[in-house]
Amino acid sequence: MLKFACYSEGPERKPPSLRGAYLVGVDGVPVRGDLRVDGNIITCESRSTEAYGLSVLWPVKGHGTIQLQTTRLPERDEPYHLHIELVRHRLMRISVKREEWGLYDYPGLDKIAEQIDQARDLFLAALQKIEDPLAAARLADEALATGVSASEGLCRFHADVFLGRRRQTGGFARNFLGVELVPAVPAEAINKQSADVFDFVRIPMVWRETQAEEQKIRYEAIDKWVGACKKSGLAVRGGPVLNFGVQSVPDWLYAWENDFEAIASFAREHIRRSVQRYAGKIDTWVVASGLHADSVFSFNFEQIIDLTRMAATVTKQAAPQAQVVLDLTQPWGEYFARNQRTAPPMLYAEMAVQSGIAFDAFGVQFLFGLDSEGFLPRDMLQMSSLIDRLANLGKPLHITAAAVPSDNASAGCKWSEAMQAEWLVNLSQMALSRPYVESVCLQTLTDGVCRGIPAGGVLRGDLSAKPAFERLAGMRRELTGGGRK
Repeated sequence: MLKFACYSEGPERKPPSLRGAYLVGVDGVPVRGDLRVDGNIITCESRSTEAYGLSVLWPVKGHGTIQLQTTRLPERDEPYHLHIELVRHRLMRISVKREEWGLYDYPGLDKIAEQIDQARDLFLAALQKIEDPLAAARLADEALATGVSASEGLCRFHADVFLGRRRQTGGFARNFLGVELVPAVPAEAINKQSADVFDFVRIPMVWRETQAEEQKIRYEAIDKWVGACKKSGLAVRGGPVLNFGVQSVPDWLYAWENDFEAIASFAREHIRRSVQRYAGKIDTWVVASGLHADSVFSFNFEQIIDLTRMAATVTKQAAPQAQVVLDLTQPWGEYFARNQRTAPPMLYAEMAVQSGIAFDAFGVQFLFGLDSEGFLPRDMLQMSSLIDRLANLGKPLHITAAAVPSDNASAGCKWSEAMQAEWLVNLSQMALSRPYVESVCLQTLTDGVCRGIPAGGVLRGDLSAKPAFERLAGMRRELTGGGRK
């Protein structure tokens, strides 16, 4: 059992919240367990025998509320000081990434190094005040805010260095910036201005929409957009093709929920039909998305891998020259802490490689701004570290969906158009600074038609440009020396 003490000041001391909280084990994999709050104490009981830590939503001055975690700790009766443990983990991650990136004593890093040293000194001061928990909490909170600011600066510095190198070697000659386009997007949204910013559009092949009734197949809306994009000179990518989320599965398929072979057969035909129809027009397919995460059906791990293999194989048979992408959703795997019929994203990714599945690249989604599991805010260091881990699997990587809202409040974060613009540019630059990241795709072009993050588009509902659109256009010009080639 682990216990964590939280400290707040003022006449109305608030108890800690368990919203978004879960236990983490080795390599950040979620661990099943029980959490409860009693006064200012969070009690954690793991169902595993291995050491574990706590991941929790936490307010950070200047950065809103973000998901943070402690290191893995030995069990003891005495509560750990949660404020201090969150700082300890952040400083450890900064040190690890600084070494991995070769940024010790790097020219130009002086101010960021000073911030890191300041965060460390505040952390040590908090440890020295441990007998006065409130004073220690104040110092630890200041150390955490300084540490998060330093890690954000470290990520931007690293991105700037490697973006410059990639630009000098012609790394942005290929299509690298795109946006998802659903049939409900107004036709006038694809104009010259949009075509000058984006290289490609990704059109989802939603099973629920193309085969709402078992005997009726409808691709008219997709046909229209594929033709319009080709006419505008935009490359087209397809998918996700196979997804078992509630918004993707047709109602008639539920009749077969206990018959895996029947579901797999129907899925095979949906993939074959969709890919064959657009073979030669679409050169990249996100064939399977989120099969490792929540599904309306209770697949076991072996069935998840079998479906993944089938999706990749059928796509390769129907379009041998196309690139096949396996997509990871909710990439920190919070869902695994409560649902044993799922798989941690990294385990799924590793098994896809080790099983010899015929695919070409991984995709990963970074979607934040919903007040629900899997969509709670993470900072740039966490995203950067995740991308680096995926690179170790030896496959190219695509950011297949990226979005945050521009005008709502969720999980303690008050988003704005300016914040959305800053986040999208920082993410794009951070990701594209890696030579193994081939593209970044925004989740949606316009507000009002997206199934995911509300107000997540870079165009408003009236198709006027948000700051994010203008900032991305400027980033693109800087990386390529002009508009779209």
